[in-house]
Amino acid sequence: MKKELLIASALTASFGLANVAEAAANVSYSGSVTRGVTQDSLGGGGANTHTAVTTGELSFAIDQTTDSGIKWSTSLSVVDEGSPEGDPGGLTLTFTDGSTLDIIEAGSAFGGAIASIPAAGGSQGITNTSTNNAPGDLDWADSSDAVGFDWGSAADFGGVEGLTVGVSAAFGNDTYTANSSGPETTYSAGLTYAMDAGDTAVTVGAGFIRATSDSTAASNEKSNSQSISISAVTGNLTLGAGYSNGDGTAAKTPDVEIDSVSWVEAGAKYVSGDMTLTVSTGTGKASDAAIGSEGSETDETSSVSGSLAYTIADGISATFGYTDVDNSDESAGVDGNSGSSWYIGATVSF
Repeated sequence: MKKELLIASALTASFGLANVAEAAANVSYSGSVTRGVTQDSLGGGGANTHTAVTTGELSFAIDQTTDSGIKWSTSLSVVDEGSPEGDPGGLTLTFTDGSTLDIIEAGSAFGGAIASIPAAGGSQGITNTSTNNAPGDLDWADSSDAVGFDWGSAADFGGVEGLTVGVSAAFGNDTYTANSSGPETTYSAGLTYAMDAGDTAVTVGAGFIRATSDSTAASNEKSNSQSISISAVTGNLTLGAGYSNGDGTAAKTPDVEIDSVSWVEAGAKYVSGDMTLTVSTGTGKASDAAIGSEGSETDETSSVSGSLAYTIADGISATFGYTDVDNSDESAGVDGNSGSSWYIGATVSF
């Protein structure tokens, strides 16, 4: 349960905003504590291990609405995956027509336009090799500097029912160092279209992102990708799938070029009373090479996962998860970083 708190109006006063109601900002907090056990069973050269899982999350959401009806909001993440973070979020303005504007650490319209695809839960997983640069999600190319904006339209943009659009941009600071590649200037756009097909609610998302590189030696830009995704909800059943491709550079020591990058995923979720069954799969590929070169061998990762979650009581859930992973580096299988993993644990959320 989230608990509403009151703090002094220093947030709005610090911005020196006109027409702000003289009242304390609204603050709510949320978080969770997870305890469980995971077992990894790896192939040749890898260890079989049992590990305790102990993680926690704690974050605050802060908002205030001006007399004109514009809502200002931000956040503060205190603990993330069990580690102290102390990371303040960006600033979001929500206008009276329903459109939004994120400024400072705004993210991208590319990432915001990805449809919700079911993914199996749990804390199980197999660690990949550090030299495997295959992607692991649809928004692998989502890279931008903190100085920027992300604008999202209200629903039914342009009079088209179910359509929302977004555009974003960010600007780097040219802090190039040898053998590294950071985002210099990022542009992205995305759209989602929601419609009803009989008893099924369908959402389609599409977007692109392009981030130039501050590297004087890299052949590729920092990231260049397109994605498309879809989800469909029929009663208690949700299905989803997505695909993205492109090229760019990967942040390593030193950084590397990645070409012919692709990621495809699919998932299904079924809810029955207090139980939720989810299955999902994903496959990623990339050819990697040193900065200024083009890769000829392929890194790959693929996984199949399933989970069963059960709501014990309000705010308390138990999860059993299973994942089977196959990784290859430079077109050669890596048995020591491939195998299966299961997890069982409970989460208390508040």
